[in-house]
Amino acid sequence: MNPDIPLQLLGGISARVFLRDYWQKKPLLIRQAISDFQSPIEPDELAGLALEEEIESRLIIENGERPWELRRGPFAEDEFSKLPERDWTLLVQSVDQFAPEVAELLENFRFLPSWRIDDVMISYAAPGGSVGPHFDNYDVFLLQGHGKRNWKVGQLCNTESELIQHADLRILADFEGTDEWTLEPGDMLYLPPRLAHWGVAVDDCLTYSVGFRAPSAAEVLTHFTDFLSQFIPDEERYTDANLQPAADPHQIQHDALDRLKSLLAEHMGDERLLLTWFGQFMTEPRHPELVSGEELQEEDLLDSLEQGAIIIRNPSARLAWSNVDEDLLLFASGQSRLLPGKLRDLLKLICAADALHIENLGPWLADEDGRTLLCELVKQGSLGFADE
Repeated sequence: MNPDIPLQLLGGISARVFLRDYWQKKPLLIRQAISDFQSPIEPDELAGLALEEEIESRLIIENGERPWELRRGPFAEDEFSKLPERDWTLLVQSVDQFAPEVAELLENFRFLPSWRIDDVMISYAAPGGSVGPHFDNYDVFLLQGHGKRNWKVGQLCNTESELIQHADLRILADFEGTDEWTLEPGDMLYLPPRLAHWGVAVDDCLTYSVGFRAPSAAEVLTHFTDFLSQFIPDEERYTDANLQPAADPHQIQHDALDRLKSLLAEHMGDERLLLTWFGQFMTEPRHPELVSGEELQEEDLLDSLEQGAIIIRNPSARLAWSNVDEDLLLFASGQSRLLPGKLRDLLKLICAADALHIENLGPWLADEDGRTLLCELVKQGSLGFADE
């Protein structure tokens, strides 16, 4: 994709201009980001997904048994018929992983790293339905799929922003509105992290929320040090050779901190390990139980492809790759694999192609490393046969 070509999705500006002027800086309203948009999923279908055990769903009823009542799915089918006529919202996470037609919407966002995209959440709201004024710690694109929703944006927030007393929802106690728009099908609103926003359904409406993974500093430090500790032998410890006599044995001298920082820097600065951890962490699937493969021999893989089989990515899998000197690292659903540099084009094909088949895999099937990689990804579950 040429980053300088104007994009309808971004209101006629290029990806480069959007990333420079808006991304993580300020909101952008785009009228008819997708012209004549027809929602690929209907409200009844969304409600059907909320009945499923493996799908994360929530109901927020503004004036339920208590203010801002939260119910968690899976729901019984008759529960929806008992809801009030207005002021409630159903939210269903990761719809893109269960509805291929929703996943196709993500193709519009390929000007951003795919490993940064988290999921597509879809909300259905009755008139007046809302989740209250709140803020997110990540970027989000809000695409209107059906009906109308009024959006207000307000102040930048942080951990000091006052919230109402609620055990489960982070609703702002104070909202300082600055701008307001009503979105219709095909309209989209981009919001940077920590910007207060408040959406209220004008009528029955569907809203698609494309959210992004943004690990906190606490998560990065916790998970990376846990990962790092696997590679550090127990005998490697804090040392203080050439220690000087202590003037006061109870005082921690600053040279002790220097030695400690040196110990930490030696390991925290290992770029290869940092890349390996980061790629694995950012490709961890939201639903790991859905990424499971099957035992497969290379001969069976080749036979199936020669007979016309199609291989596709598991909708719950996440793939990315990077360079490591002359080699490559492939990250697949929380795992990594070091590969020879000659497989670069194969990795790009695996990560980007809608389908893999004998025609586009042709030359790679004659390569031992290529065959092994394809077979391992099917066995791991990140790839699978289309008829399954």
